[in-house]
Formats: sequence, structure tokens, C-alpha cells
Amino acid sequence: MNENKKTLGILGGLGPMSSVYFYSLITEHTKASCDQEHIDIVLLSGASIPDRTEFITGKSKISPLPAMKAGIHKLCTAGADIIAIPCNTAHYFYSEINKDSPVPVLNIIEETVKQAKKAGIKKIGIMATDGTVKSRSYQTVCEEHGVDYVIPSEKSQASLMDIIYGCVKCAKAPDTDKFRAVAHELCDAGCDAIVLGCTELSLLDAAKICPECRFMDSLLVLAKISIENCGALPFGFDEIYN
Repeated sequence: MNENKKTLGILGGLGPMSSVYFYSLITEHTKASCDQEHIDIVLLSGASIPDRTEFITGKSKISPLPAMKAGIHKLCTAGADIIAIPCNTAHYFYSEINKDSPVPVLNIIEETVKQAKKAGIKKIGIMATDGTVKSRSYQTVCEEHGVDYVIPSEKSQASLMDIIYGCVKCAKAPDTDKFRAVAHELCDAGCDAIVLGCTELSLLDAAKICPECRFMDSLLVLAKISIENCGALPFGFDEIYN
């Protein structure tokens, strides 16, 4: 047992089901033969935090940043040594959040792009919210790491937003035909893999919906690095890039 394991703080609720899935991924993918070999986790489900995309796209004047900062401080007070935020769109605020946080904050977008490059992926398709796409959160990191990218057409982006906000966040069955159409558009544009750059999309079985395309799940990437950074051993992450 690693006596130097760190406690993970999860700023969740962005959205709630993604946070539940993230917690389960960490538990299922930690190599442990007893309870004590798992990592300690503090989870704050901040479902009341204002919508990130609404603010980024100018549809709301209520910034989620103060609530996110407050949530991280609560996690640190509760004993968190490292913070994970299972929401890609929230990383629009990463610089300010990381600067304000008393402990390191993992970066889901940075780590996903690094994983793509490590896997030899030359061009990724980006499936994400309007907030993530319009803020160029993934595009900027891709450019920094020399990874080419494609974003969906306006019509396809609208389809993704309907899947995320009109289906997954409402606990409704997603329109798999719409999802498949967006995936095919990105694959036809020459993408080696498609990044599920919204953690609501991580709740879909993308590989089953569209087996002819290859996907990278940003939430799986975050789960893996969370386990590693807290001093435990991850296993069974082959499906990060399938």
C-alpha cells in the first residue's frame, strides 16, 4: 500500500451524471486488492453552478467562475490534494481556477490532446459544447502540441448540442442517427480519431453507435491521470483510444 497517496477532490455536478460516471471509472480502473489500495476522494456535486456554455456564448451574464472557485476551496478544506473537474467546458476558466486553487488542478483538455499525440494521432475531430468550440479551448491546445483538428459544421454542432442538452442532460435517449452523422462528417474530413470533448458524450457508447469511427474519451483520460497523480495504479484503460 502506498502511504504517500494523495486525496482527489472532484468538482462535480457539471453535469451530475458525468460526475457519477467519473467516480465509477476511477473505482473500477484502480488496481486494488482491498479498500485501502483505492484512493481517497472528496466529491462536491455543484449542480447549482451556472451553465458554462451559456456564459461563454453570451446567453447569460452570470459567470460560473466564482462558484467554481468556492467549490474548489471547499474541496481543499475537506482535504483534497489534487483537483479534477470532469467538465471540458469549465476549462475555459482553467488559468484563473488553477491560479486561485491552493492545490494543483488537472487539465482534461491538455491531457487529452497529449494522449492523442502520444497515440500517434495526427488529426482529431472535436465533439464538444458550443462553449468549448467557440472558446477554441481544444483548438488552442492542439495548435500548441502540433495536432491538427476538425470542428463540426454549424448543422452538426447544433445536432451535438441537442444530444448534450436535449437528451443526455435531460436523461432522454440520444438520437444515435444524429450522433453517427456528426461522427461520419469528422471521419470523412480525415480525422484519425474523434475526441469526446464533452463529458455528457462520455455517457454514450460511442464505439457501439458508430463502430466504424475511432474515439478518444476525455473522461477516461482524466480518470487515468487522476489515479496516477494520486499515487495509485490504473489499469484497463485500453478503451481510451479504441
